[in-house]
Amino acid sequence: MKRLFISLYLLLSLSFLGIGWTLDSLWQRNVDDTGEFNSPLIAFASLLAQIPEKDRQIYLDNITAEHPIPLALHKKDNITLSNGVVLKANEVLSTETEDNHHVFFIAVDDHVLIAGPVDVDPRAQLRGLFTLFFYLALALVALVWVWPLSRDLKNLREATKAFGEAHWDTRIKLAKSSQVSPLARTFNDMASHIGALIDNQKHLTNAISHEIRTPLGRLKFALALLPQYCQPSSSVKSRNDFLQEMECDITEMENLLQELLTYASLETNYVEPEMENCELVKICQQMIKRLQLHNSITINWDCRIEECYVKGEMSLIERAIQNLITNAQRYAESIIIVSLSAVGEQIKLSVTNDGPEIPLEDQKHIFKPFYRSKLQHDSNKGHGLGLAIISRIMNRHRGRITINSNAKQTTFSLLWPQLPLNK
Repeated sequence: MKRLFISLYLLLSLSFLGIGWTLDSLWQRNVDDTGEFNSPLIAFASLLAQIPEKDRQIYLDNITAEHPIPLALHKKDNITLSNGVVLKANEVLSTETEDNHHVFFIAVDDHVLIAGPVDVDPRAQLRGLFTLFFYLALALVALVWVWPLSRDLKNLREATKAFGEAHWDTRIKLAKSSQVSPLARTFNDMASHIGALIDNQKHLTNAISHEIRTPLGRLKFALALLPQYCQPSSSVKSRNDFLQEMECDITEMENLLQELLTYASLETNYVEPEMENCELVKICQQMIKRLQLHNSITINWDCRIEECYVKGEMSLIERAIQNLITNAQRYAESIIIVSLSAVGEQIKLSVTNDGPEIPLEDQKHIFKPFYRSKLQHDSNKGHGLGLAIISRIMNRHRGRITINSNAKQTTFSLLWPQLPLNK
């Protein structure tokens, strides 16, 4: 605070001092400060010149007795001027004494009228006091301005230091009127984002270690039993079944890592995605046709519009629809309905299955990574990343995903801003 206050005060003081000195120099150079005294003196000298020479001293004595202005009349020969200065009528020559008083000279015929010494500026000392008061007031104004700013900067510095020491919940609380309030809001947004990333990283690390432990444990156990199935007397069918189980464990880990990489790639928002116009009717029809080949549960297509467009990344939109239908195939009992409709200014894609109800307490967390509902724990289906990937894809496209589940059916809906048909 001291450095900030001193720098601001010096800046203001030197600025005022420089401007004041410049203006004062221009004034002294172009304006005669004694002009108000010169004019009456010239008039008085002209009047004195009209009085007979023998009566002039008496006249001056009478004026001096009535007014406290020293006046004297001397012959020009008795007055010595430096630098060859010549006194003329109607021209006043002034000089300053050591005690800051002024003495004025003016020619009256062959005499010189001397007025003074006179204190032309009797309030010079008072003006000095006012100048001192001005700079003190200036210091007070600078202090009033600097102190809140210095306090807020100190809070910002302490918060930054605390955040650097891994206190991720550090936030800055400042008044809205603070001059660094925008900087504090930016810091809080950054801290929230970094804190969320770190918490997410910890959660993912714990979840991955848990998810990969099961297939890895099975592989370790299988490797221990592998020599038994390699004996010449072992059954070929048993050996093939055993190797196929090992391959399934490897595939499970590969799928987990692939989903994890997809989820992590969607976390990066620093690269602007390449958006294009995606026609959902065609995408959904092709996706249903392809997924129907790998599952016996019937998928019905319900759409009353010929075409509709959304802005997005084609591969990600296809991935979101695929994950949603695949998730429905895991839990549906007999039928899946995929519907597409326009709701106001939004496009709504819904996937409904007649599987078991998702409990309400699970619906609040079902879009979090690696979260498993009671249904998933009972059936051990999936890794808990499919819906989290869909949620991130929709956020990336300024859309959203919703869920509606009851005892008869469960519906997941994707909503995007609608594009006009002329694209």
